[in-house]
Amino acid sequence: MKQTVVPAQVTTVEDRIVGDLGISQMVLLALPVLAAGVVFTVLPPALHVTLYKLLFLAPFTVLCATLAIRIKGKIVLFWVIVRARYNLRAQYYVFNKNTIAHRELYNNTKAVELPEDAPRKVALQRQHSSLTTAEIIRTFEAIDNPSAKLAFTTDKKGKLYVRITEVKQES
Repeated sequence: MKQTVVPAQVTTVEDRIVGDLGISQMVLLALPVLAAGVVFTVLPPALHVTLYKLLFLAPFTVLCATLAIRIKGKIVLFWVIVRARYNLRAQYYVFNKNTIAHRELYNNTKAVELPEDAPRKVALQRQHSSLTTAEIIRTFEAIDNPSAKLAFTTDKKGKLYVRITEVKQES
């Protein structure tokens, strides 16, 4: 048996049934005919032409005919669907990482009591400098000096170290 590859352009084109009419257009044009059959058989007087039946079916037929018109390769019904989805979408999207969706809620939680011999967390206290006023002034002058190399470093525990390397120029 011979096998051939079908290009993607051929498979994506809507099938044409009659001339340039596609399946969706044929369904839209056949829908008023089916609706007329149902209306004429169900509503009284059965199988008789009356004015109210015609007034009901005429706008429906015009609506289906206009929805079957093709504009830029798409029928009007699809344009209406696209516009309706656009208008019905959420106007604003608020992203919140703190949402409780998909989280397990624990209602039976009890407070955990620490044993008395457990180490307590010690509050860190600020270390006061033991510099005199003259030394503080000299330090600020060294920081303000553009030729001084000022470096801030931290260790693994987070302590901050300040290094000032002053370069003296030879005269």
